[in-house]
Amino acid sequence: MVRGIQSLVVAMALAGAACGETVFCRSMDRVASMDPAEASSLYSSRAVRMVYETLYEYDYTARPYRLIPCLAEALPEVQSNGLVYVIRIRPDARFQPDPCFGTDAAGQPRGRAVTADDVVFSLKRLADRKVASPGAWLVEDAVAGLRAFADASDGAAATDYGAPVAGLRALDERTVRIELTRPMNVFAYYLTIAYSAVVPREAVTAYGQDFAGHAVGTGPYRLAEWRRNHQMTYARDPAWRGWRAGPAAVDPASGEVPFDRVVYRLIDDVSTQWLCFLAGELDFLGEITRDNWDVVLDGAGELSAPLRERGITVYAMPTLEVAYIGFNMDDPVVGPNRALRQALNCALDGEAWERFYNHRVVRCDGPVPPGTAGRLETPFPYASNVEKARALLIAAGYPEGVDPRTGKRLVLTLDLGRTSQDMRESTELLVSFLARVGVDLKPQFHNWPTFLRRVAGRQSQMFRLSWSGDYPDAQNFMQLFYSKNGSPGPNRSNFADPAFDRLYEAACAATDGAERNRLWAQAQALVREECPWLFLYFQKSYSLCNRNVLRYQPSDFPYGTEKYLRTKP
Repeated sequence: MVRGIQSLVVAMALAGAACGETVFCRSMDRVASMDPAEASSLYSSRAVRMVYETLYEYDYTARPYRLIPCLAEALPEVQSNGLVYVIRIRPDARFQPDPCFGTDAAGQPRGRAVTADDVVFSLKRLADRKVASPGAWLVEDAVAGLRAFADASDGAAATDYGAPVAGLRALDERTVRIELTRPMNVFAYYLTIAYSAVVPREAVTAYGQDFAGHAVGTGPYRLAEWRRNHQMTYARDPAWRGWRAGPAAVDPASGEVPFDRVVYRLIDDVSTQWLCFLAGELDFLGEITRDNWDVVLDGAGELSAPLRERGITVYAMPTLEVAYIGFNMDDPVVGPNRALRQALNCALDGEAWERFYNHRVVRCDGPVPPGTAGRLETPFPYASNVEKARALLIAAGYPEGVDPRTGKRLVLTLDLGRTSQDMRESTELLVSFLARVGVDLKPQFHNWPTFLRRVAGRQSQMFRLSWSGDYPDAQNFMQLFYSKNGSPGPNRSNFADPAFDRLYEAACAATDGAERNRLWAQAQALVREECPWLFLYFQKSYSLCNRNVLRYQPSDFPYGTEKYLRTKP
């Protein structure tokens, strides 16, 4: 496998050198679709945002994070006590040339300007039941009238995109008015998420089902080649407005240039990723494996001398990522048995888990990571405690882990979407934790698309996932338990609790920060008690760059940030 990858990379490097191109190459997991409405994973969001843009994005260098305009001309004008957002589109924002827009006199594909109607169309499309977007939660109950539009689309007849929606109107060619169902101080954050990227109606119509593989966006790169389950190649669009002005503008005096091509290569095996990085065949490594930890960092936690001498740089940061095992609340075994879910949380050995990951993770004490507005800071009542786990198993009806119906150990199944060595070894550790209290955990490994289909289809009993915050607010994590966001939405566990829903809705509507955080604290306490997840860990991020990559900055929101990278040709 390594030899084949090396041959391909060498061939690409020679081709790039021959035409004077600069190439940035990194590994990437499988991407199922380039349709923003289907960008349900971190990997899909990264891939989509190379080509498509949202109304807003995060300042690449600012910490704490802050919003800046992207396709919008400025931050939204908020009216009517937070119910109305008025947004102006940049006059120089354009869709890349594509045959779906027709051709000019010379027979070349045209592009066109982005309009307010494109924003209206894209947000309506998110709510269209025929599209079945897992991102429908962004708008369906947030924008006035979109729930009715969604209901009307749920039939055999073609969806009427001309049907008026009270809360979504183009006031003129460049101005959009969005009226919310309730005040939501996080709504502007929603407009940074890949689901909300603006797409042209012409492309959706022209390519139909093939639109998922035919990207027509407004961004700094174009999808030049997609060899599914192998690699994705993006070519820089020199006509993109952002190269000339804005936060990603090129400074000719610096001697630095953007990368002409960005290559995402599928390399499943983490050992192969490491070898390719050391060989200079990958420019970026987004994860340092447990086995390579001591090679990368010395005893003081600094980059090892051999890597420093090669010009390699290490970047470290806490993240807004929470990893968990979800219990499918529709499942007849784990769903109705709260004591069982609590017991399994107590059975997880947090110290052993942190040692396994070289202390690059911290055992979860709930769903909201540290550093997030509205986080509950009290101790988790079902932290690691084997004796408590055994007592809870008795209350759950499984004394010593024995299922009274069979007289044998309770058997639970865990679906996983990766087959890497790290995933297998960490799963073995999880199996050992549960075995100590008499429960038999059976892992089932799938490829990523199959795994996502099983989870979205509510077929899994338990499943391992993580959630990377879309914005730095407790609401982004608490939405994962809101009943209206059940699968295929982000509430993968299909948790439904009327008391939680009331707290969630009240917190979303609260305009006073202290009251809002009080409600979030109550909602988190309820989730901690119900344990719809087996809480695993909060992630710390360590990444590596080779010497040719300049201006890299780690971020919790890395979508489309390759436009900021520079190199010296």
